[in-house]
Amino acid sequence: MASSSLALSSPAGGSTNSHNRNNKRAKTKHYYTEMQASLSPGNNSTDGAAATPAAGKLEELKQREAELSKLLASVRREKLSAIRARPLTIGVMGFGRFGQFIARTFSKYGRIVVTSRSDYTDIANGMGVKYVPLSNLDAFLAEDLDVIVVATSILSFKSTIQSLVPHLEKQLLAKAGKGDSAIVKGPLIVDVLSVKEHARQVMLDLLPPECDILCTHPMFGPDSGKKGWHGLNFVYEKTRLDKVVLEPESNNYNVNNNDSDNEEAFVDTAGQVHSVHEDSEAHVEAIDRVERFLSIWEEEGCRMVPMSAKDHDAYAANSQFITHLMGRILGSQGLSSTPIDTKGFESVLKLVGSTTADSFDLFYGLYKFNQNSLDTILQLRSAMDEVVDKLKVMEDEEQQKGNSVDPNNSKVVPS
Repeated sequence: MASSSLALSSPAGGSTNSHNRNNKRAKTKHYYTEMQASLSPGNNSTDGAAATPAAGKLEELKQREAELSKLLASVRREKLSAIRARPLTIGVMGFGRFGQFIARTFSKYGRIVVTSRSDYTDIANGMGVKYVPLSNLDAFLAEDLDVIVVATSILSFKSTIQSLVPHLEKQLLAKAGKGDSAIVKGPLIVDVLSVKEHARQVMLDLLPPECDILCTHPMFGPDSGKKGWHGLNFVYEKTRLDKVVLEPESNNYNVNNNDSDNEEAFVDTAGQVHSVHEDSEAHVEAIDRVERFLSIWEEEGCRMVPMSAKDHDAYAANSQFITHLMGRILGSQGLSSTPIDTKGFESVLKLVGSTTADSFDLFYGLYKFNQNSLDTILQLRSAMDEVVDKLKVMEDEEQQKGNSVDPNNSKVVPS
């Protein structure tokens, strides 16, 4: 982590920061209260029996809409200014196609250091980022990284984390020897795997507690995101902050109660409520670092989707995995274009092309490390059997009606 950007505030600075946070919270409450009032039953006409709006109401609403648009634009400018005022130093482990894809965009927001087995010095220099060989992880960590994004394959993820841990521990020990060990922090570790429970558990099991953990899945890649990230889904779970493992359902850091002093509280896995301001500014710094990293994706226009690793894998099995599964099945049939292709068949060929373009290792990783994948396969088999059975029933009904159906010409696969 860059000490200049993450140093704790002095008592006076801490008081100022607290005052600023209170002011921002008050403003947010003000606008939220106004919005609630404008959406209350007495202020809209969603009820059929509601009175007709008075003349001039539409003009008033348009004016308020314009004011809110100006406010939103102002907040976005302030947010972007805050990101640029304290840019992150981001390390990327794995500088293959996807690693290069994200590093190119990250470089607009901070200093980027990359590492990989292959020598990508020329490509890195062309992007304006620094390359360090994977064989020298001490030098990689010596770049004072705020964040490390592990952009390796699913199959090599655990071994990559295992290889990183001794170097992290060595760095943390060196930092502790230079000062107060209570404020020693490791870098924020971020994964970008297509499976989340596996990545979450590996990082929780292996990484030092001083390292915060953020589980993410950009639901796009170099092909689908080549024209920009606007509107593309980015799924994330804030997993561990300042040594506290968060309950997946509490990722919004809000406890549902009426105590305004607990607006910025969260629940750990033991069910205990914590304030982000407890003990010191370390909690605030941890959350600030995560938010700065997430803001990069927000500024690029991603649709931000907070979601637990468990829920992600359940959804992914019935969306991403089944897409790859169908593409592989259809691809194994050797389908190819014909002179009379329908639009539907062209879509099928695109599916085959996009899924088989990825390595089989990725497909195997989606299967092996998502416990829901086997259920998806079994459901697909059952669904195919059901469709085939319907065909057989219709054929049998035709034969029973005395229609001239040649049994030797049956088209349905026998059971």
